[in-house]
Amino acid sequence: MPDVPPFSPAALSDVVRGRVSIDPAELRRVGRDGSHLRGRPAASVAPADADDLVGLVSWARRERVPLVPRGGGTSLDGESVPAEGAVVVDLAGWNAVLEVNRAERWARVGPGVVNFDLQQVLRPHGLFFPPNPGSWTSSTIGGNAATNASGPRSFRYGPTRHWIRAADFVLGTGERWTVGGRAAKRSTGPDLLQLLLGSEGALGIATELTVRLAPAPEIRRGVVVPVPLGASLGAIAIGLGGAPGTGLSALEYLDRASAVTLTERREASWPGGSALLMLEVEAGSAAEADARLARLDAALREVGIPGPSTVIDDADRLWTLRGESSVALDERVGERIREDVAVPLGRIDALVRELDRIAAQERVPLYLFAHLGEGSLHPNYVVDPAGPAADRIRAAVLDASLRLGGTISAEHGIGLLKMPYLAREIGVPGARLLRALKATCDPDGILNPGKLVATAPS
Repeated sequence: MPDVPPFSPAALSDVVRGRVSIDPAELRRVGRDGSHLRGRPAASVAPADADDLVGLVSWARRERVPLVPRGGGTSLDGESVPAEGAVVVDLAGWNAVLEVNRAERWARVGPGVVNFDLQQVLRPHGLFFPPNPGSWTSSTIGGNAATNASGPRSFRYGPTRHWIRAADFVLGTGERWTVGGRAAKRSTGPDLLQLLLGSEGALGIATELTVRLAPAPEIRRGVVVPVPLGASLGAIAIGLGGAPGTGLSALEYLDRASAVTLTERREASWPGGSALLMLEVEAGSAAEADARLARLDAALREVGIPGPSTVIDDADRLWTLRGESSVALDERVGERIREDVAVPLGRIDALVRELDRIAAQERVPLYLFAHLGEGSLHPNYVVDPAGPAADRIRAAVLDASLRLGGTISAEHGIGLLKMPYLAREIGVPGARLLRALKATCDPDGILNPGKLVATAPS
């Protein structure tokens, strides 16, 4: 999008009924996300409702001012970092759980509902929303949908896109559009809802989402197991993923450096000094949980992990702790780049070797954690994220993943940081399709400019 024409932020108060802020502290807050990138928005607006948002979009089209939607601000690749002079559309206040249909297992929610808060509302109904990204105590359902976030339980249940049944959007044209529906299935051509999920607010801004729900297991045990030095992560992922009767719903990994950092911060009860597996076992009764844990111990021995296992009665405690891995690294090592790639399970070990080689070549520390059951790895390199070494490392990591048949983004999205690499993965037809979608949904290019739309690879 070309330079933003000058406008009076104060004039926004005549456009919308919701809160308008030009306070410098507020603009600094909404000008950043979980990445190192920083934007300089002209204003922040919290629309009162969907009609208010329509009015804001119509104004932005006339004035040629970009709008950047924001939820919890936890995105890691610059997805919600605003363009210079943009207006941030702050949806954090749209945090109502509007309806829970226990019989049909769905709920209507505002885009600003925090993932963890939704789980608490659903608990008395015996239901839960399976996706639980590491940021689940602060990330929002709208943001989860905009980046197709995942988390530990995606090993069994899949990413967020599998759990969105319908959504209401305001497009860049100012039109309101309900995509999908509450019927259990439909066959009306391509799934248009899936085209908007993962689009990072560059095609439309979600105002309401209907999410699918699952019956909450009676018992969810967390399990922590030390990983012997030199163990094959690919063999562990394949072996445990195929082990019958374990009730596994999550299969996570922390390398030794990450595990030690987290253990020291929390003084955890499990054995220290080694890499760790973090697992979840679901069961319908205490007896079934005991039987499944016994089968899991046997499966662990089959893949060369003799234990000992530490069992945690409430798996959510484990995932809240696992979510603190990044905070622990923030405290211990400070600035770093946090990548997010995935490869087929049989190529995990090859990717780990590549990640180690990159760290040695650049002479920087590497901390690695992973959603191991899906081949999704998060390498953290301790380096200035704005420096030239970070660019070299990111390029090398993404290149290695693509060469091994993987992806440049398993769950964090594309944002600003990965835009230069997107076209290489999706190819010429994919880049052309994204441009066509953008032209249809946002012909003036006002929604989250600079995101999602890839130029054709040379």
